[in-house]
Amino acid sequence: MTGTGDVDVDQGSDESTPAHSAAGPGGEPKISLRKQQPPQPDPDPVPGPAAEPAPGSAGEPAPEPAPAAESASESAPAPAPAAAVVDDHHLSVDEPLLAARAHRPSDLIRFVIGLLGIVSLFVIANIATSTTSGIEKDIHANIRHVTPWLSTLGSLLSGVAVLGVPVAFAVERLIKRDGLRVADGVLASVLAYGVSLAVDWWVAEGATESIRTAFTQLPAGSSSITEPVHGYLAPVIAFMTAVGMHSRPRWRVALWVVVLLSGATELISGNTTPLALLLTLLIGWSVAYGTLYAIGSPNIRPTGQHLMLGLRRVGFTPRTGYRAPDAPGGTRRYFVQQQDGPALDVHIIDREQQASGFFYRAWRRLRLRSVAVRRSPQSLRQALEQEALIAYAATAAGASAPQLVATSELGPDAAILVYQKIEGHTLDELADDQVTDEVMASFWESVGALHGRRIAHRRLTGESLLVVDEKHGALVNLSGGDIASGDLTLRIDVAQLLTTFALRVGPERAVATANRVLGADKVAAALPLLQPVGMSRQTRADLAKQVKERKAAAQALALEQVAAGELTQAQAEEDIATAGEDLLTRIRAQILQIAPEAPEAPARLERLKPKTLITWIALAFAAYLAVTTIQPGQLKLSHMNWGWTAVAVTAATLSYVAAAMSLTGFVPERLPFGRTVAAQVAGSFVKLVAPAAIGGMALNTRYLQKSGVRPGQAVASVGASQLAGLGGHLLLLFAFGLITGSQNGGEVGNQRAVIIGVLTAAVLSLVIAAVGPLRRFVVNRVRSLFFGVVPRMLDLMQRPSKLLSGFGGILLLTLAFTACLDASLRAFGGSMSFPAVAVIFLTANAAGSAVPTPGGIGAVEVAIITALGFAGLPAATATSAVFLYRVLTFWLPVLPGWIAYSVLQRRGSL
Repeated sequence: MTGTGDVDVDQGSDESTPAHSAAGPGGEPKISLRKQQPPQPDPDPVPGPAAEPAPGSAGEPAPEPAPAAESASESAPAPAPAAAVVDDHHLSVDEPLLAARAHRPSDLIRFVIGLLGIVSLFVIANIATSTTSGIEKDIHANIRHVTPWLSTLGSLLSGVAVLGVPVAFAVERLIKRDGLRVADGVLASVLAYGVSLAVDWWVAEGATESIRTAFTQLPAGSSSITEPVHGYLAPVIAFMTAVGMHSRPRWRVALWVVVLLSGATELISGNTTPLALLLTLLIGWSVAYGTLYAIGSPNIRPTGQHLMLGLRRVGFTPRTGYRAPDAPGGTRRYFVQQQDGPALDVHIIDREQQASGFFYRAWRRLRLRSVAVRRSPQSLRQALEQEALIAYAATAAGASAPQLVATSELGPDAAILVYQKIEGHTLDELADDQVTDEVMASFWESVGALHGRRIAHRRLTGESLLVVDEKHGALVNLSGGDIASGDLTLRIDVAQLLTTFALRVGPERAVATANRVLGADKVAAALPLLQPVGMSRQTRADLAKQVKERKAAAQALALEQVAAGELTQAQAEEDIATAGEDLLTRIRAQILQIAPEAPEAPARLERLKPKTLITWIALAFAAYLAVTTIQPGQLKLSHMNWGWTAVAVTAATLSYVAAAMSLTGFVPERLPFGRTVAAQVAGSFVKLVAPAAIGGMALNTRYLQKSGVRPGQAVASVGASQLAGLGGHLLLLFAFGLITGSQNGGEVGNQRAVIIGVLTAAVLSLVIAAVGPLRRFVVNRVRSLFFGVVPRMLDLMQRPSKLLSGFGGILLLTLAFTACLDASLRAFGGSMSFPAVAVIFLTANAAGSAVPTPGGIGAVEVAIITALGFAGLPAATATSAVFLYRVLTFWLPVLPGWIAYSVLQRRGSL
């Protein structure tokens, strides 16, 4: 039976139907909903032959489901026979109870949009001052012509409507027994009132003058400003929105009439501004949807009861059904046994499922070209039509896929697609040794049939490959497919399926099977599409997991073999590098063996690379921080000694040379010194998007890899440099502390930082030793670090010049930063001994950098200024000196760092 229909399922109120619903109207069969434990899958599933249509008729009892081993389904075996023991006048639905409340992604999306709108209003008020004031003047110039009696009448009507409409709406909902939504609306209105009071206080007391002017008025003859948010209108909007007006157009019109009438009368009376009205509307709207998402909305998604009634009304004879695992995208599925027909696989799509994953899909659409992203239907009707069209097209193309037999709407917010059920197991459920070449060839034949008709599946992952028996498979989950697809989209399908099979059976068998069915040309055409960004989300996660597991296993084995003397250090690193080779690279190598002339250049799938986006965001962030953080008045430029400023600039510049020396000294390979200095300058830009130590380590590791150093050795070199830097930092702190103490006649004033540092390190060591999980984490990290660092240091021991460069760079780097801070102090008339400045710098800079902010912004300044104050330096001098020091070492290098970063990226050095 094939057909379509509309099913009008009366859902009553918006509240979910209780589990104990009585018999349906008009002689509909009674439905019993029983919550049972889901049946356990067969521990050793073996695909059996395809199921035949279920025998039986209306006059015969339906046969009991076969045992799990004989009638295994896609994701779960048939329910236990006891679940189907009913007479012909009852239907049995075995499913978990739906949650009473649902956290809808659509509510979160609307809440975020409302917040963005509120922020935009404040930004406009703060920037476009002339525009907002001009609009207000034009409005007030025109409303003077409104007669007073009309204004009075409008105020009276709006006051009555603001109170009457919400009360009438609440009474109507209570009569319909929708008290749960009324309670949600009351909560939203209370929260909206509280938010209104908070915004009123902030605008009046804490906002800038431009914002206060844009959102408030000072009525003639009054000494107090008007409220920027209307405390009575925002709760009304929140209440009506939270209760829900999606299917109530008359109440929606009534609400807008109330809002417009109340807003117009307030404008005419001079008690508000246009921006204040928009702010009130957005606050009420945002608070309503934020409340609904936080506490959850009453769940109105159709249940198995509605599904069974809907199937009967379009001509099926359902007898029993049970909930199956969801399809990709959250589509709910039910397996249904009929009285006189084959078993059915029913998919329910609804508006809530459509909204799920919105932010991820939006990011993919922004990042990737349109050919690399599945098209998302804009409405429920479009989603229904798209999946039905793909299903019919796949069957017509001769691909092995479930046959679509009917479609229907299931109430106003859901629809169903009814497929004939195919028995089998998904590829994800099978063991690796059960994935045979014949099964893979069957899938490739179906994909070839689809591609012959220009149909793309776009979701060829393990959950979409249904293994029917040892030699046959069927393609399922066709909802994301496309018709009239271009060559690039079809090649992405081939690349995805190659990767799916390679994750299970290895690249050799996966490529060989595809070559045998599709031919070398089609397989080779997919090589440029073997990119992680073009794969599904689950496939990307599986690829990363496999590489991590292979690398961890190889590293553990190498540690044992090196310790036993079976392998040298170089051989162990080679094995680890081989194990760390990603699967896509190995698939490419197999394709090149069968088609050496295959194009190797990756196809351009990305419209916007994350690195580009991060670069521009970092620039905008840097500009904002520079404008808001650096206060020219605090620098007291008129009192600054330009000679000492030149010394500070020279010391800051010298620090990049010292950093380059430190890095090259721990790398046995030869590095171009000029390019290494440029990489350290580029690190000044990277600090803006990551804490200084983390960003610098990542950049240096990347630079070494691009310079020809193998990944394991690059990480070891950077690790050795960091460990040596930490040791040098502590030694210099201790040495300068002793010098400072001896200069002060044994006083401990400036030695407190050293004592505090030592005690802090001791406490941290005790905590790590006492907490088991933390101790194991640290031991594993240190063990893996020393696995590469110690051999690297042994290599460097044979090159004294390298060690001299490395440790000399560490010493010079610390002295350069200390000299810059000391010169900055002297530029504003401050005077301290160089060892004392060094102790303050080493202690306060370390404490400030421990705060995980980009470049230690804020924390470093506060720590150094505080330390200088404890040392007896005047606050004004300390503040000016620290700001000059940070400008020279952090802010000014940002632009040269960005230039160096871009140039090195363009030349392939980063």
